[in-house]
Amino acid sequence: MGALDGGRYNVKLKNGVKLGSEIEREEQTLAIEDAVKVLLQGLGEDVNREGLRKTPHRVAKALREGTRGYKQKVKDIVQGALFPEAGLESGVGHAGGEGGPVMVRDLDLFSYCESCLLPFQVKCHLGYVPSGRRVVGLSKLYRVADVFAKRLQAPQRLADEVCLALQHGIKPKGVVVILQCSHIHFPNIDSALHGSDQQRSVQVLVTSGSGIFDSGKPDEWGDFLCLLRNIDIKHCNGLNDKCWCPSHSSTKVGPTNSGMVTAVASIIDSLGEDPLRNELLGTPARFVKWLTNFKSSNVEMKLNGFAHTVDPVKCNGSVSHPEHRIYTELNLPFWSQCEHHLLPFHGVVHIGYYSNKGVDPMEKTLLQSVVHFHGFKLQVQERLTRQIAETVSLLLGRDIMVVVEAIHTCMMSRGIEKCGSNTATIAVLGRFLTDPAARANFLQSIPDSSTVG
Repeated sequence: MGALDGGRYNVKLKNGVKLGSEIEREEQTLAIEDAVKVLLQGLGEDVNREGLRKTPHRVAKALREGTRGYKQKVKDIVQGALFPEAGLESGVGHAGGEGGPVMVRDLDLFSYCESCLLPFQVKCHLGYVPSGRRVVGLSKLYRVADVFAKRLQAPQRLADEVCLALQHGIKPKGVVVILQCSHIHFPNIDSALHGSDQQRSVQVLVTSGSGIFDSGKPDEWGDFLCLLRNIDIKHCNGLNDKCWCPSHSSTKVGPTNSGMVTAVASIIDSLGEDPLRNELLGTPARFVKWLTNFKSSNVEMKLNGFAHTVDPVKCNGSVSHPEHRIYTELNLPFWSQCEHHLLPFHGVVHIGYYSNKGVDPMEKTLLQSVVHFHGFKLQVQERLTRQIAETVSLLLGRDIMVVVEAIHTCMMSRGIEKCGSNTATIAVLGRFLTDPAARANFLQSIPDSSTVG
């Protein structure tokens, strides 16, 4: 892909006439939009319904922005950002522009996984040892790393490409790259519906070194690792890039919609990649497998199967009795798919309700089924919260409060590109609506939001 030299520039003439590269970009964007429509139709969705009409454009825009690294050149970032800096005399010591180690820590990046097309989070640590009495602007280290992150990637290749680019671009004595990568873990719908714990992410640690760090000798790496403090590369996962993605944990992909698979392959091609590259051959089918988890029909029978366990009439008829007290079900896990960007969001649901009959062991199973029923489909968090509250009110009575806490992949991979944030939404019905003390009592029972991830 021309890691150091490849790239294109979009130019527009003063009279508004577009040149070839800009026309090509627009054509590729339209191709992605058409492919997204095929995916939505494959899910049985109406592409013209409110909430989905602009989804193809939003998805195309996010994918183009998230893979902009294919159009960028490292040499344009580094050239002009190298500055003369004196060092110590030979034999005196190492400092400044001659042997003084430089490290930038805790850079937040994201990249799209080449195995499944879902974004993964990267905590990046970069270091180099200057030579030739010159240093590079610190922000350029981040920008170089971001060029390669904004491509379809795998952790070890990402580390190696960043390391090689910095070595060629600034010609130091050596470069160190350490990446902590976190990938969303695919839910197993059957086990989720039966209450099994679901691992929410896969973590890997990868390293790459060049120049004096190429040998991996502890003495050369020592200063940098001491500065990182809480990272021990002895625990580097050592997994190959194919194994790290959770999509490979299932050896059987199963039947897939061929039209949807072809649409995903066309998206990969429009992004500037070769869908026939060996690492990408199975990617369209894996992405379609993920996406079809969120067809409404997948969990419909599960909810209906539990509907008989509670008598709605009895519950609704008894909620006004003064002896009722607040009961809670906390940390009910859920998975969903953002209908605006076709990216996953996940988290936990907390439900508070009034009852005079104590906790029925079946109620947690029922409530979890309600959560999955509304979660495993194209959604927005506000609607998900409302739908859970409305359904639960039919089953357990009208005095209901629901809090949904979620991590949105789209917050990480587009727009603000903020890692680690989470969003809370609330629905309030019945007595909770008019009783601030009851709301406060329930909200204070919710554990720290760190349980979301």
